[in-house]
Amino acid sequence: MVESLQAWTAYRRLRELVDAEVARELERSAGLSMPDYEILATLVELTSPDDCIRVRGLAERMLWPHSRLSRQLGRMEQRGLIAREACERDGRGDDVVLTDAGRQAHADAAPGHHAVIRARFTDLLSERQLQSLIAIERQIAAGHVAAPR
Repeated sequence: MVESLQAWTAYRRLRELVDAEVARELERSAGLSMPDYEILATLVELTSPDDCIRVRGLAERMLWPHSRLSRQLGRMEQRGLIAREACERDGRGDDVVLTDAGRQAHADAAPGHHAVIRARFTDLLSERQLQSLIAIERQIAAGHVAAPR
């Protein structure tokens, strides 16, 4: 039987190896950090070109503390990748808007990002292993959703 510490160490090492490769590619191809790309990719996924999302909703979706997201959005706003606007619906919070520059930065980074993921992750695993990984993620995620806070 595999010891839980061995499994945890293997997961951490895997994450560190893949994340390091992905981070290098994002910086090389588009001058983006991993947090930049994660936010841009989430905004592309969740919004249409003329749409926005509340900062609070983005933080919840990304599982980031509001303070961390706010600091990262500030850096991205200074570079013109996103804009923050007062929420028109109720005025109590800010909306995040993906700018044309942010959309283009995501588009520029995506091919290299996907190539690294394929080369350093998915192409190294069998279809059965990939399906197992998906099942493991779903089981762990379900355990977190069900856990009392």
